[in-house]
Amino acid sequence: MGETRYIVAGKFIDGSGAEVRRNVFLAVTDTIITAIGSAADLPRHDGVAIDDFSHCVILPALADCSVSLTRSPSVDWQVRLAAEEADLAEKAAMVERHISYCHAYGVLGVAVSDELSGLVECYQEGLAQKSIIEMRTSGGLCRSRQEGAAGNPPGADFLKIDYSGNIEDEEVPYLRLNQEDLGRILQQRGGKKAVVVANGRRQVAEALAAGCDAIEQGYGMGEDNLRKMADQDVLWIPSLLRAKNGLDGAGSSGDVCCRFSQRYVAPGKPNPGAEAFWKKMLAEQLTQLRLARKLGVKTAVGTGAGSVGILHGESMVEEMKLFIKAGYSLEEAIRCASENGARFFGMERLGALTVGRKATFLITRGTVQQLPRKLSYLEGIYVDGAPSVTYRKNPVKTV
Repeated sequence: MGETRYIVAGKFIDGSGAEVRRNVFLAVTDTIITAIGSAADLPRHDGVAIDDFSHCVILPALADCSVSLTRSPSVDWQVRLAAEEADLAEKAAMVERHISYCHAYGVLGVAVSDELSGLVECYQEGLAQKSIIEMRTSGGLCRSRQEGAAGNPPGADFLKIDYSGNIEDEEVPYLRLNQEDLGRILQQRGGKKAVVVANGRRQVAEALAAGCDAIEQGYGMGEDNLRKMADQDVLWIPSLLRAKNGLDGAGSSGDVCCRFSQRYVAPGKPNPGAEAFWKKMLAEQLTQLRLARKLGVKTAVGTGAGSVGILHGESMVEEMKLFIKAGYSLEEAIRCASENGARFFGMERLGALTVGRKATFLITRGTVQQLPRKLSYLEGIYVDGAPSVTYRKNPVKTV
């Protein structure tokens, strides 16, 4: 049995959805939380290791359930094109950079839709040796009959199937899957969980009937499908930020890069038609999310990081804000951004902070009311009960 470290939190959010607790201590032994109690009951012996964060908030590390590591979120199409045409070494460097961004903003778990074959080995020579985040990959996004015929990707942790296209896609350059294709793919998944990107009542209903485990996006799916998801315990990843970015960009006929309080918009003329469309889409999705909360649909945060204007790591805050706008409490939004996604994707080191779990968490200064905004500037990150060796509150800039 190793040494026990005591960590004091002024405010404590455990990620279960329970209300904020004040003046709490965590006892950590051999990377595991062994006790949680009132700071007034903290042992006061000489030589006891105590990390005092009584001026801070402690909350679970975050898990982003929808990420592309090999795509650039730049609003400049030339930058995105260069990223697509980059060689193996350049893509590996991009993956490493995007993972470091996730870690810097407390996103220590990601569900990745990229095909990373060949990149992982190259990446492992760098940051991966420090295991700074937990990664689950689908081995690529299944978007067409040809890709579906390839079967279950070897080495994939889960399947991700594009059944109706991203909500912001205007054109579909490939032959779409039909209901029979989808059913065949899910029958051959070999016990792996399947996330289906689907929008519209019919498409979501068909995905549920085929036996998917999660719906991503789900725009316009309607109340009946939400009720089925609640009954079947199907996870929903609503991807609200895609619509918000579409709405913000339509105001200038340009692309938007969300960056907390700052907004970057490419120059151009407003597009009233697009603005009305995205305003309607966002309002309807917020209404659906509000109903999902009422019906007991399990929801998780997935940003779509790597899509235009959706930054790795940072965008988790924007997505969480939209959950709160839909009526979720801060504690519920944090559960959706940590415990729900971590459990679905089997990220054992992450999730709610309870006795018997790994002591991996985030520390923010200030008040609870400043969350989730304060996640943009973390006081610290603890991994397995000790300060992260990778995170730097004030990173050193090199020329």
